[in-house]
Parts: sequence; C-alpha cells; structure tokens
Amino acid sequence: MSDDPKETFSEGAGALAGAVPGTAPGAVPDTIPDAVPDAIPLRARVRSLGPSMTRSVQAVAETVAADPAGCSRLTVSALATRTGTSEATVVRTARLLGYPGYRDLRLALAALAAQQGSGAAPAVTADIAVDDPLADVVAKLAHEEAQTLADTAAGLDLTALGAAVTALAGARRIDIYGVGASALVGQDLAQKLLRIGLVAHAHADPHLAVTGAVQLRPGDAAVAITHSGSTGDVIDPLRTAFERGATTIALTGRPNAPVTHYADLVLATSAARETRLRPAAMSSRTSQLLVVDCLFVAVAQRTYETAAPALAASYEALAPRRSARSPRP
Repeated sequence: MSDDPKETFSEGAGALAGAVPGTAPGAVPDTIPDAVPDAIPLRARVRSLGPSMTRSVQAVAETVAADPAGCSRLTVSALATRTGTSEATVVRTARLLGYPGYRDLRLALAALAAQQGSGAAPAVTADIAVDDPLADVVAKLAHEEAQTLADTAAGLDLTALGAAVTALAGARRIDIYGVGASALVGQDLAQKLLRIGLVAHAHADPHLAVTGAVQLRPGDAAVAITHSGSTGDVIDPLRTAFERGATTIALTGRPNAPVTHYADLVLATSAARETRLRPAAMSSRTSQLLVVDCLFVAVAQRTYETAAPALAASYEALAPRRSARSPRP
C-alpha cells in the first residue's frame, strides 16, 4: 500500500464479501449496470501500474487481466486462494485499479469477458524480434501506438483535464519540467502555448528548472512530465512550485508515483509493454503527446478571442521561412 496521504483504503467486511447481490456465490451477474467502470483500459492500467505494485498486488492484477472471464466468477476468497494472496490484497488491488470495491471489479471483468466473446479480434503483440521483416515491425508498432492512444484516451480523467485547462488558460506564467524523452514533450507543449500568446517555459536543465520554480507564485502553473513519476530532476522543481503556491500538474504513467505527492492535478498516461527493442520512452511519449494536444486545443478554445489572433500572427511571421529560397547565383 502506498504511503501517500492522499490514498486511504477502507477494507470493511462488506467489501470483503465479494458476492454480487442477487447472484449465487461464484456466479456471473446476468446484467451489467450502467455505472460499472469501463473494462477496456484494464490491461493498460495493470501494465502501467505494474512497476509500482507490490508482488502480491501484481499477482492479483495480472491474474484478472489475463483471465477476466474466469476471475469474474470467483468470490474474493476464491481469487485470493488462486493467487496465493489475502482477501485484503484482492480488495486493495481492485481499488488500485480504479474500482470502488471488488464487486465493481467483478462486474467490469464480466463485461470485458463478454466483449472478448463477441468475436473481437485478439490483441496483436508488439514484441519485435531482431529478425522481424520490416513490414511486421511497422504493423506491430502501428498497432501498439494506436492501442496506447486508445488506452490513454479511455483512462484520462476529464475532470482533472478540465481543471488543468482552466489553470493553464488563466496562468500568468507556465513552467514545464521534463528530462530525456519527456523533455521533448515539454518543449512541444511550451511552443504550442507560446503560439497562442501564453508565457510558457520548458526546462530540461534541472538547475534552471528549480531556479525558475522559485519565482512562481499563486496564479502561475507548473507542469511535470515523467512517465515513471519518480524522476528526481522533475520532482524537485515541481515540489518547489507546489510550495510557492502555483497550480501543479503531473503527466505520468504511474498515478501513485512520488511526483503526484506535489501535484494538484494528475493526468495519467498509458504505455505499451517495454521490450528489448522498444523502450518505454517510445510509447510513453506517444501518450504524453496526446495529452499535450488535448491540453493545447482545449486551452485554445477557452482563450479563443486572444488565441486566434496570436496563432494567425505567428503563422504570418513564419510564412517566409516556409518558402523555398532560390539558390545563390
């Protein structure tokens, strides 16, 4: 269990019962209520949260993701026995995956099992071998990129996204922190915001990032981009911005990671499984860029009266640089 003060778990007897009202023990309910959380991003959440899970929680999460139909028929006690864990661990896993309790997870698993039984094509693996033909490499990467985008969109917290848009649209100044591949994403966000007239700075240098964060105050915004959520060079400036009163936003693939301790708003991203020939930075960047585009378009909508003229002015200023120049004689 995380020691984050934002996280609390209540594991009462009712939550451990594991039975769905109106069904016999171990039976799958005949109907799935509309309120059941979407089951589609389940495997993506398990994949994304895996590195931050304890071994016992990971065992439960991977089991339900691998066999949703079978697990949907199990009581909490039966699933604990199957995974060699405890009932409390099963309930904790359900909540970590975003469900209020084990009952809700069972309903989502039943929905996912029904979807898989409807004839949908099985997922294509993105494991790329050294001797794979180029056509296979392209097909596998294209599939995983599309799946990563779909998983990120399905799991994105629209309430948090809307609050982040409000913070960026009204900010006096916006600082963005990221290193490595995330630095490229930060630069992309900064240049987009600059083009609609906002004051935005992307910091890849950790010293400059902290130096800039010290100058922030209430009414400013700071954005930290880190897939792992544990990059110290990104956490340090965000913590400083948080302490200075700026609105802090974290884009991360680990919703319970250390960076979220200093984030007012958390925007979760998804990523494909890491393999030898496909490091996590590749797919995480894809999902981060989707969230960046969502932020940019929504901020531009929110500030359209000033954003539209700013975009037109920047386009006009850059137009001569896009024209082919005649070679010198």
